[in-house]
Amino acid sequence: MDSHFTAFVSWPSAPLTDRLVRSALATLLPPPSIITTLPDIAASPARLLQWTTYDNLDHDLTFAHNPGSKVLSSSYVIRKALIRKHYLSRCIHNYLVKHPDSILTWGAPRTWELELSFADELDELWGDDLYDLSDDIEKGDPSKWWILKPGMADRGMGLRLFHTKEELQAIFEEFEKEESDDDEGGVSRADRPDTTVVTSQLRHFVIQEYLGDPLLIDPAEVLSNDCQAPSLPNLHGHKFHLRVYCVASGAIKVYVYDRILALFSAVPYVTPSKQDHDRKTGQLDLAPHLTNTSLQTERGEAGVRLLDELVGTHVLSSPPYHPHKQQPKPRRAMGQAMDLDARRAAMKQQATQTLGGEYPTFKAEDVSEIKRQISEVLSETFKAAVEMSVHFQPLPNAFELYGVDFVVTHDPSPSATRKFQVNILEVNSEPAIELTGPRLTWILEDLFKSIAKICVVPFFAPTREDVRESWNVGEVRENFMKCLDLQVRGGQSW
Repeated sequence: MDSHFTAFVSWPSAPLTDRLVRSALATLLPPPSIITTLPDIAASPARLLQWTTYDNLDHDLTFAHNPGSKVLSSSYVIRKALIRKHYLSRCIHNYLVKHPDSILTWGAPRTWELELSFADELDELWGDDLYDLSDDIEKGDPSKWWILKPGMADRGMGLRLFHTKEELQAIFEEFEKEESDDDEGGVSRADRPDTTVVTSQLRHFVIQEYLGDPLLIDPAEVLSNDCQAPSLPNLHGHKFHLRVYCVASGAIKVYVYDRILALFSAVPYVTPSKQDHDRKTGQLDLAPHLTNTSLQTERGEAGVRLLDELVGTHVLSSPPYHPHKQQPKPRRAMGQAMDLDARRAAMKQQATQTLGGEYPTFKAEDVSEIKRQISEVLSETFKAAVEMSVHFQPLPNAFELYGVDFVVTHDPSPSATRKFQVNILEVNSEPAIELTGPRLTWILEDLFKSIAKICVVPFFAPTREDVRESWNVGEVRENFMKCLDLQVRGGQSW
């Protein structure tokens, strides 16, 4: 029996993904035969790979257990526990009830779920699902802010920051008004990114505690062209989030891609409490807080870096410190006046040394620690999803690529348990890889080739013995680190 198979490849609205899948499959030996449409089930190839969008997959083929055929699909059929924000919140909450010592106790922000269609339904929720959030808000801590997210929207749609109950009420009223304006043919605002949503169509929302102490770095220190990096006094701390690609395979192994993207905000970070905003409506400029590349398309790839590229940059979220060590002065005889040129040179040297020491630098060991935390948080997140079996069902003949978003918080105090701490924000299926930009397309090419080697080749190998070489959790191959190897009941074999 040979390892040849047929591949159904179709990404009609994602030409880059289509190209990457075809290029990855072309590297296999022997390469598969590629088709762009599926015949009916009876005429389908006996050895078939479906590497296409979720909507294009024939899920009956994925579930079919015909002993004379082998079908591998590029998505699990049921995975809402991961990719819907409100399900993910519930999934993590339920898991922590059973596993209170999990890393998710600090690796995920506090989250509340709410379901409503109209703004006037919010009053009832304050005394019910949101009662503990209500208590927190009423304490009036000026440093405490919260972020509203639609449970099923993506690309930054519907994100809003608020500080009081009145501001949250105003946000939902704003959504209703803009929905009404759209119905009446109103003109949308062109002076800011359009992040509006239709509340009555979404219903499900989550509220997360806003993490107001993010790690801040200036992406201009990492040169993406021939421009000169700005001097230290001209650096500005920008917020960023990490886009982590991970692949789940079978039932179930999870791998984290080692090349992690850092996606920066367009403008320097300002804490919400220091921004000017309307106290009645709560509206404030979201640009310092939103890091989604889909809301910054006019910038191209200007805000996209690799996490590894940040090594050596200055950590601008640390409070500046000033060395107290007195700088040596040029030697001269007692009573001899220092000439003007020597004096200026000494002052310049002292200023340079002082500025260079004001902020610590981001180190390779910091990157390693962040990657270690990401691996552990993802492992626990998938374990939590597996325990929510109604809404996540890994299959032995499926794999799936996810784009997982993390934010890194920074505690610069000497007594901090963790200087840098990762927090999982959301899990995205069919991630928008085209927003990575041309400069870093090479990591996507490598990503898809590695997926083909890790997920596709073993499935169609003539015998399982050909691919049973052990791969331990924590080990890196093909730029993937295995972070979970779990045997799900009922998922032993195809």
